[in-house]
Amino acid sequence: MKEVEGALPNTFTTRTAVRLGVHSRDLYAWRDDGRIVELSRGVFRRADAPVASYPDLLAVAHRSPNAVICCVSAAAVHDLTDELPAAVHVAVPTRSRAPRIEYPPTTAFRFDEDTFELGLSQLEAAPGESVRIYSPTRTVVDLMRLRGRLGEPLAYSALQRYLRSQLAKPGLLLDFAGRLDVYGPVRRALDIASAG
Repeated sequence: MKEVEGALPNTFTTRTAVRLGVHSRDLYAWRDDGRIVELSRGVFRRADAPVASYPDLLAVAHRSPNAVICCVSAAAVHDLTDELPAAVHVAVPTRSRAPRIEYPPTTAFRFDEDTFELGLSQLEAAPGESVRIYSPTRTVVDLMRLRGRLGEPLAYSALQRYLRSQLAKPGLLLDFAGRLDVYGPVRRALDIASAG
């Protein structure tokens, strides 16, 4: 059984463990004796694995591999806000089933399939393990699109921080805003920011 345990990746699902020949009884015994840690229902991490920088994002990515980290969660990662999201925000394509994850708390947003991959990036959530996340530019545009739901102060503050960062690309921001049907509000916010 030691060789099977050693073959498990640092973060894995119950399905992966079963495929490698681990009985669920052994899996839960390993959890109970501290050899693995349960990050979310059915998602585990080896106790001897390097520390994960973003364990909640890693857990959600394993539970919903097609989802993309977005909105406030992405803004926090990209240092566009000091707000700590109460739930992990993920985007799923419009016709996909939204994940129902109780822990870590998760909120799903449905994004249009035609622009779903616009601004798609990767984040190393743990050494050698990446999750899908929207870029800072896409994140700002999404916060502007959803400002009625997530709050205007958050959207405008994130835009200001983005514009002050070395990674700011105002032209790309406007391009994304046009493709995501929020060009007018983003253009006005940019004009106000540049006048101030």
